[in-house]
Amino acid sequence: MTAVTHTLREALRGRRPVAAVRWEVAAVGRSARAAWRGPGRERDLVVQSLKAAGAALIAWTVAGVWLGDPMALMAPWVALVLVQATVYSSVRQAGQQFSAICAGALAASATQAVTEDHTVALALSLPVLMLMANWSRFGRQGIYAATTAVFVLASGTAVSAAAVGHRVGQAALGAVIGVAVNALVLPPIHLRDVRENLAALARESGDLLHSVAADLRETQWDAQSAAGWSNDAARLRRRLDALYSARSWSRESLRLTSGPLRWLYRAPTGVPPVAEDQRWSRVTGNITALTRTLAVAADERRTPAPPEGPVLELYARLLRLIGDACHAQAGRLVGRRAGDDPESATEGTMEELHRRLQEGLRDHAGQGAAPTAVLGGLLLQAEDLWAEVMTEVGEADGAGKSAETSEP
Repeated sequence: MTAVTHTLREALRGRRPVAAVRWEVAAVGRSARAAWRGPGRERDLVVQSLKAAGAALIAWTVAGVWLGDPMALMAPWVALVLVQATVYSSVRQAGQQFSAICAGALAASATQAVTEDHTVALALSLPVLMLMANWSRFGRQGIYAATTAVFVLASGTAVSAAAVGHRVGQAALGAVIGVAVNALVLPPIHLRDVRENLAALARESGDLLHSVAADLRETQWDAQSAAGWSNDAARLRRRLDALYSARSWSRESLRLTSGPLRWLYRAPTGVPPVAEDQRWSRVTGNITALTRTLAVAADERRTPAPPEGPVLELYARLLRLIGDACHAQAGRLVGRRAGDDPESATEGTMEELHRRLQEGLRDHAGQGAAPTAVLGGLLLQAEDLWAEVMTEVGEADGAGKSAETSEP
């Protein structure tokens, strides 16, 4: 509920209520169209939601219809919450939740047997169970110990070993059904997010380099422009964090998933190698250092002075070429071939620009140490960027699968 409230508050901030509602409706429409068009995060959420609902319905049918249990509550409840984003997390949380439910059922039944009063039993058991809910071994499932105690005592049934065993059995049934549905019906394999985040990181790196190049060519860039570049570089760092998170999810999603089921449901099997993450992490670091150097050079209160004249035009062109290379890498990651570019980032072009920039560096040497130091630092950072962007990493497209896809 907190997340929903925060989302609504952010949506309403700075907007009139009617405009906020329209914006939310439009966002829902975009998500629905994306889910309809093809595979993606939106369709994954639809599939997971339908699987959770189906698991709860199956558990209710088994416990309430086939077994004739008039209080068949635990089984569908547990099955519903155990259809998680990965099979591994479903199994892990099933164990944690089952342990918490057993603890709650036993504590509630014991206190009811001793006190013979439901209210007193709640007063005695809930504080202890809420403290147990914070135990790290329970993870996020510890709260189910307290809620189970509430359900047990609120049902008003007499305390007996059979009643306790019945509730624990219901929880076990729901856990088995929830995990089975998640593992056997369209098992969630999160490999697509790694490729999408890598491509987005490459594309946004190219966009930032193009923006810097355009501002440098206008020769009117200042501290405000440099601050904008620094903000864009910070967004690259957040994109890199998202990539690391997606990589972690992809590894977890491959655990406890059956190879034949992946093939049967045509789950994605190719994922870029971890070396790509490391390479674009270095690219992000180089871009951050470059924008920081430009920000320092643009600060009138600092000693370094920005380069000027034709050498600045050459440097802007160099950044433009590196940005083009980043865009080409982004297209490669999503399976698009690079188109013909009249100013393609070839080795010959790079060598020519490097030679002319070296000449400009020698010319700047006669103008003082400050502009020479700045230009030399910028040139080294651009060379590092070029080397990283143009490094070909063995990828899963042609070679098949990375080592990650072969995990059990």
